[in-house]
Amino acid sequence: MADTRPVYLRLREQIAAAIIDGRYGEGDMLPSVRAFAAEQGANPLTVAKAYQQFQADGLIRVQRGVGMFVRDGASAKLRQSEREAFLREEWPSIRERMERLDIDLAQLSENA
Repeated sequence: MADTRPVYLRLREQIAAAIIDGRYGEGDMLPSVRAFAAEQGANPLTVAKAYQQFQADGLIRVQRGVGMFVRDGASAKLRQSEREAFLREEWPSIRERMERLDIDLAQLSENA
């Protein structure tokens, strides 16, 4: 299934996952816009848009002439917002499909 979301949202999700997973820890410098764009095969303006959203959300700080850094607490804040988005946007359809297929949570943990 093709991902139809805008590229900047997909890039934002990748960066958020890297922060949550600790690949970019608190205080770490993020790759430059150009470096991340080259790595992802994306337009630098698209990467800049993804980074701007993190800055607007208070998750990164920009040090002019040096780079962008992950703020303290960014991982926890992202994990919480991702959890809330999952429960609000994805979980209802997953739960509905589980009910339709007669799958309960205990069965899932047994088969994991």
